[in-house]
Formats: sequence, structure tokens, C-alpha cells
Amino acid sequence: MAHPDDAEILSAGTLALLSARGWEVVIATMTPGQAGSVIWGPEEISAVRRKEAEAAAAVLNGQYYCLESEDVRIMYDTPTLMNVVTLFRKVNPALVITASPSDYMLDHEITSHLAQSACMAAVIPNIRITGTTPIARVPHLYYADAVQGKDRLGHAIQGDILVDIGSVMEIKEHMLGCHSSQREWLQKMSGVDEYIILMKNFGERNGKLAGCTYAEGYRQHLGFSYPQDDLLMAELGDLVHRRISNEYDTI
Repeated sequence: MAHPDDAEILSAGTLALLSARGWEVVIATMTPGQAGSVIWGPEEISAVRRKEAEAAAAVLNGQYYCLESEDVRIMYDTPTLMNVVTLFRKVNPALVITASPSDYMLDHEITSHLAQSACMAAVIPNIRITGTTPIARVPHLYYADAVQGKDRLGHAIQGDILVDIGSVMEIKEHMLGCHSSQREWLQKMSGVDEYIILMKNFGERNGKLAGCTYAEGYRQHLGFSYPQDDLLMAELGDLVHRRISNEYDTI
């Protein structure tokens, strides 16, 4: 994802479900969130937010990586893309969840495009990066919901895959609560308080679409050369609901 707390807001429930089934969880952010404070300078808040992100990942016995880009300056350029490819070759993911390719801010959108390209590039031997070895196959790639389910123009973006996270909402709350530095920041910048309640309200909205209490929404990247089978459904079974004819049914 782009920033610390993005993964927790958008996909921590799904990560918790996968972790409970034996998956190893890695959370990575493009930036340490150096812009996310009205109190601390960039170095100080970055240190705080790295620790918060590590604590959140540790809830699932997971690892956290920061690729050291900067807020509002995440670039789709060769050095940045190679940083993502290097990470993918290091952790060898079977499944990648990234931001929506259309979202409210470019940091999220560019992160999405970087992840998409890195899934493919990490396999290609002629993409040479010293100290890395190409992975064997293109990972399954899923796009999480856009923040609050809207693109930059306010149009609805609705996932066609909904994961029932009702059984792990407490874990998701705990993981997001690790990012305590962000409450005052969101109050100042967006007039938003109780960001955990905001997260739960959006989860409830998705849950109504799927006939459950809380859900997280996704779309799968199904372009040429990317895996075509639904790995989330294979792993999570009847917790996954798919849209058919504008309805959500369990398959």
C-alpha cells in the first residue's frame, strides 16, 4: 500500500483470515508517512509511524517493510519500480493486495500501478537487479476498495469480490488502533474523528451488500499472463461472496 495504516483500513480483515489459515503476512508501504503530522517533523513522525506499522503487522506475526518513498512524491519511475520488484523477489508473494488503480489521491493510484508492474517484472530474468533472483510465477493480484468506495470524481467503485470479515473485526480494529498517531492528523486535515468508527461504517456498508455484518471489497487483476483463478475464494471458501447480475451470492 502507499502509507502506514492503508493496509489496516482496507484489508486487515482479509489478512487476518489468511493468517489464521497459515499464510505468512507481509505488509509493505511505499512511504513511512513522513507528512502525517501537524506536531512532529518528518523524521520524527516517520519513526513513530514505522513503529506503529511494525506493531500492526506483529498482531498477525507478520513482517513490515517500508520502501522509503515520500508522501505525495511516490513516483512511477525506474528506481521506485525496481524497489518494489526487489521486495517482491525477496518475499516471493503468492497473493498481492494493493490500492485501487482509481482512488482519491495519486499516491494510492501510483502505488497500484507499481504493484501491478512489479508482479510481472519480478518474474522476468532480463529485469536484472543485483542480489535478486526472479520469482517463479506471477502472483495473484487484487485491488482493495478505493477509500470510502469513491474515485477522484466521487463516482462509486464497488468491488465484485466481498470477503466476510465479521469474525475478525476485533483483530482489524486492533491493527488499525496501532496507528494512534493518525487520529489528530485526520482531525486536522479532513475533519475526521474516530477513524476506527469510519472504517467500521464502511465495512458495514460492504457487509450489507454481501449479507453479512462486515466485509472488505476487492477486484482481481485478470489481464493477460496474470493468474485467472480466484485464490481468495480458494483459500477462504464461503467467506467470499461474488457479484452476479448485480447481486452478491456465496459460491
